[in-house]
Amino acid sequence: MNFLDRISLTGLSGYGYHGVLPAERQQGQEFVVDAVLWLDTSEAGATDDLSRTVDYGELAGRLAGIVSGEPVALIETLAQRLAAECLADARVVNAEVTVHKPDAPVGVSLRDVSVTIRRGRT
Repeated sequence: MNFLDRISLTGLSGYGYHGVLPAERQQGQEFVVDAVLWLDTSEAGATDDLSRTVDYGELAGRLAGIVSGEPVALIETLAQRLAAECLADARVVNAEVTVHKPDAPVGVSLRDVSVTIRRGRT
């Protein structure tokens, strides 16, 4: 039985202009992303070679660029773009992405609103 390993990026934050309301598009706000990648890291572990696994530093930079990049209305759309970037590396079998929007303007006091999606290779 083959098990997949996990690489997790937790609490990646960036400033973006995503949202449905015009004020969100004008003022922007902080978004926080958690991403989990499932892949086989055994070759990297055996060889101690970064090129045999996902470089999570590079991935974090690309994800941050998406968060601060082209605005979208829904955090579901943002999560989809982030998951697609995680899956761009052919070694990644599955990805789970959570987008947190702690300052979501919902009219009541709350600590966080988030959307979590899971995507994989078909």
